[in-house]
Amino acid sequence: MSIIPTISSGTAGPLGVQHLPRLWQKASLDAAGKLHPDYPAAGAGFDQMTLDALGIDRQAFLDHVAAEKPNYVACEAWCQSNGSFDADKIAAHNAAVNGYNHDDDTRGGILGAVGLPADAGILDAVNLNNLEDWNDFHGAEIAG
Repeated sequence: MSIIPTISSGTAGPLGVQHLPRLWQKASLDAAGKLHPDYPAAGAGFDQMTLDALGIDRQAFLDHVAAEKPNYVACEAWCQSNGSFDADKIAAHNAAVNGYNHDDDTRGGILGAVGLPADAGILDAVNLNNLEDWNDFHGAEIAG
């Protein structure tokens, strides 16, 4: 069984770090052998942006999640103990996540795949990625 993650990159936990809940979910699913193969446990985009903003090594994060299988609050506590960040870094990171737009080809591909026109007015990657995840989830889990 493989699971498509559907926590939005725009979601933050108690620390206020956007995308960290999604990264934790993907790493947790991967550690359990349940992450859908189209999704990396920690990729180069928002995943790496989040780890960089927190001052956390990618492999150390993945190793911790695999070994300890922390719940989300425990994952945040580990990030606090092992990272190097403050409120300003979190705010800058969140602004970068919210401000990131996909290129026109990526945006057009996602909109077309979900059944929306290219002029739908959705530019930001967070909402486009949400639409793509929900569409993939529906195709794999519901319409199957």
